[in-house]
Amino acid sequence: MGGKSSEEVELKLELAPDARSTVDWPALFGAPPTIIAQHAVYFDTPDRALAAAGFSLRIRTSGTKRVQTVKARAAAAGLFARAEWEFAVEGDIPVLDDRTPVAATLGAHTAKLGPVFTIENERMLWDLGGIEVALDHARVATPDAETPIDEIELEAKGSAIPALFALARRIDAATPVQIAILSKADRGYRLLAPPAPAEKARPVALAAGITAAEAFCAIARGCLRQFRLNAATVIERGDPGALHQARVALRRLRSALAVHAPLFPPSAAARWDDELRWLAGELGAARDLDVLATRAGPGALADRLRPAREAAYARATAALLAPRTRHLMLDLVEWLTIGDWRTGGEAAAPCARPVRGFAAEALDRLHRKVRKRGRHFARLDDAARHRLRKTVKKLRYAADFFAPLFADDGQSAALRDHAKLTEALQDRLGALNDIATAPQLLRSLSLDAVPEAVALFTTGDRERLLGEARTAFRALRDAAPFWR
Repeated sequence: MGGKSSEEVELKLELAPDARSTVDWPALFGAPPTIIAQHAVYFDTPDRALAAAGFSLRIRTSGTKRVQTVKARAAAAGLFARAEWEFAVEGDIPVLDDRTPVAATLGAHTAKLGPVFTIENERMLWDLGGIEVALDHARVATPDAETPIDEIELEAKGSAIPALFALARRIDAATPVQIAILSKADRGYRLLAPPAPAEKARPVALAAGITAAEAFCAIARGCLRQFRLNAATVIERGDPGALHQARVALRRLRSALAVHAPLFPPSAAARWDDELRWLAGELGAARDLDVLATRAGPGALADRLRPAREAAYARATAALLAPRTRHLMLDLVEWLTIGDWRTGGEAAAPCARPVRGFAAEALDRLHRKVRKRGRHFARLDDAARHRLRKTVKKLRYAADFFAPLFADDGQSAALRDHAKLTEALQDRLGALNDIATAPQLLRSLSLDAVPEAVALFTTGDRERLLGEARTAFRALRDAAPFWR
């Protein structure tokens, strides 16, 4: 391909809607800004084939200058490192020659490209030496909908990446900011086809030739992406599905840290695990009440639960907006991006290992641990079943993380079977844990003497679930590992 491709690295931060007008930005950055009015048109096919292939295409106008840009849309957890093809154009119609991957990607569908949404933006620019700061006040619009965007992009030049995070903390001290996940193009596509309220975990594209450290970073950023998207929905709408998926994202990230523990110092893993456990705990009461309300269904009991649920969601929202959470997200992104855990000490050699061998060993280790903890299943008490459940969860998440490494080995059926078996066992053990913890939950809500509340957790359910869990455990124990 004859066009010039560049790699941009930027940290994107979301602002509260009123923050732009409440901060003295020239004082914060030590200079008056350059102000630019921008108009951008984004192009795709009617079936969004370009977006499906992982690219965006726009023509942006600033004054009399028009620039066409194609970007690979992959990004995770605030840090955008994307391939980009950019050059000046004279008109409003995309130039689709061999300088970009568009024509090769779309083939005969290239002729179907047309405008799909526009973005009007007022950009304030500062050049701080090694970092370019862009403060954007934008509006993305389709023919049927529009939404505002207020964000800051900090773009590194050369080796200035560490300074991005120091500057981000200065900005957060002036006005609270959140790690941004969505690009402007993502916002436009979401207006065209709004996603489901809850963002489920997405497969992470791992190539067999990458290192264990590179795989861990990709997995962890995927977890952070899932968390941030769901956290935003909880804050905006208090959606139960989004709250559940936010907690799933935190559990997946904790599992990723545990699975990859050989890659970094124990103190680092303990620090992140403590913080993530705290945050998940802040969301836990709301999730417990959602489960209880679902069991109860409409009626008097659900009405009695409503005040407690409202209070639990208020607590969850406060935690998601708290400085502790904002700083945790920024600290994690910095640690993943420029942490010294990959370059020195005892972890340097494990970090450099090819991921496939590392993954097989990790899955073997977890599989053995599940078999050990499930031994004499019928005699396990509630606490032992809970420990087994946590290990099964780690195995399930690790299998999800590493599945792409083994998908081309003729193991597709084994992969699907393993996923079904671990999910089935985790679900039954989770339901048994709900029954085991129900008395304490009901007491905390002063519902332990309410017959209809107690009846939600019956002995018959417990015996049935025990039988199903025992069957699921045996099937998983005896299944052929897909990673060998």
